[in-house]
Amino acid sequence: MSLEKSGGFRSRTPKAKSTPKSVSRGQQQKKAGSRSGRNPRAEVREVRALGVDKPREIAYEVLDRVRTGDAYANLVLPRLLTKQKLDTRDAGFATEITYGTLRNLGLLDAVISSAANRPVKDIDPEVLDVLRIGAYQVLFTRVEDHAAVDTTVKMVGGLKKFNATGFANAVMRTITRTPAEQWLDKLEPEGEIARVAFRTAHPEWIAQSFSRLLPAEELEDALAADSERPVVHLVARPGEISAEELALITGGEEGRYSPYAVYLEGGDPGDIDPVQQGLAAVQDEGSQLIARALVEAPVEGEDHGRWLDLCAGPGGKAALVGALARMDGARVDAVEVSDHRAKLVERSVSGLPVKVHVGDGRTINLDDGYDRALVDAPCSGLGALRRRPEARWRKQESDIAPLNTLQYELLESAINRVRPGGVVVYSTCSPDLRETREVVDRALAALPIEELDAAAFMPGMDNTGEGKSVQMWPHRHGTDAMFVAILRKR
Repeated sequence: MSLEKSGGFRSRTPKAKSTPKSVSRGQQQKKAGSRSGRNPRAEVREVRALGVDKPREIAYEVLDRVRTGDAYANLVLPRLLTKQKLDTRDAGFATEITYGTLRNLGLLDAVISSAANRPVKDIDPEVLDVLRIGAYQVLFTRVEDHAAVDTTVKMVGGLKKFNATGFANAVMRTITRTPAEQWLDKLEPEGEIARVAFRTAHPEWIAQSFSRLLPAEELEDALAADSERPVVHLVARPGEISAEELALITGGEEGRYSPYAVYLEGGDPGDIDPVQQGLAAVQDEGSQLIARALVEAPVEGEDHGRWLDLCAGPGGKAALVGALARMDGARVDAVEVSDHRAKLVERSVSGLPVKVHVGDGRTINLDDGYDRALVDAPCSGLGALRRRPEARWRKQESDIAPLNTLQYELLESAINRVRPGGVVVYSTCSPDLRETREVVDRALAALPIEELDAAAFMPGMDNTGEGKSVQMWPHRHGTDAMFVAILRKR
């Protein structure tokens, strides 16, 4: 696959000015993240003045908070852009270098390590973040080399790391002397999966995980899709507005699969009147299909309208299920273990026949006998890497085994709580077999259930994998890489 297809070196960003235009920062401001004692995902503060333009200062601020405070870039960056009142061009540049740098950390670190002739762990972390931003500009954008070098050195000086300015200058000049493609040829590891992982900027274990499901010729496309900006999917709330009406109001396009989906190419969905009025919301089309499948899957015997969402936070699926329940005269118990997320669920389901319970879905005290239960299980989130640019480098393969135990116990709890003939929908936002088929197969072997054909409830969606469960993919379907299996209690 060409580099243009995978995100493209020097292909997407207009030439940026290198003229410094700084923003002042209060001297009493504390460090981001856990060291400040505040919520690193919510705090908005001034960017520090590093002697360069605002987009680069903002990019550094986001990287610093991601590294030191476990912040989410997709939450921090929009708030900083709004606070700094950047125009469209500067906001676009800040977004490109911030998200691009975070997505490509592994590749950038390999280039920086080679150019510096030392491991990145031996480089001052703040200087390293600046070098990452500079290297990204050289390798992936049309920013002129001299501008990238000059602003990188100025930023290091702006951090008062004066003894590192010569080092930063030398590293950046070394990077500019070798064309981007040659850097990849020089540094790519042996082995096809390792090579593809490196060129698409993923840890090798994630590429290995995807390769267990995908044909070899699709692996690179699947990984590259994690670096593409997803189209915004809206859900039209059933009983309130149709997808056709929502598309006409927003200028969007009706979805391919979900009867409630509308695609938006751009803009802030929060500014749309139907969203502000609670008639629509942002929700991936795959998630919509899973919520719909819970309601559409056939139960044996009469459906008494007792439905359960066992892992309801933050509330998107609960809201859609609740809207459908209102139309069917049903009611939903939504369970969420986190107080904070339970409040999000309550806001999402306001006005719907949904009762929110705070507690552990494995042990919460609720009467059994549900007709339908949804287990949208906590998972690694490997299916939604495109939504959080730093996520692929934060996740560890060792995180999956503990999740497997939780996933199975939640599924077992749901099966125990439905009546004979009732259905359980199990879903994850991950394609990793350990979180999907292996959990379902273990339940099929041990519990009194049968598996239904989930593909029958995904209208128009094909190429969803072998067997009765469904595996969605961004590069095939335009959704997150959602997994869904439908089980019925014998």
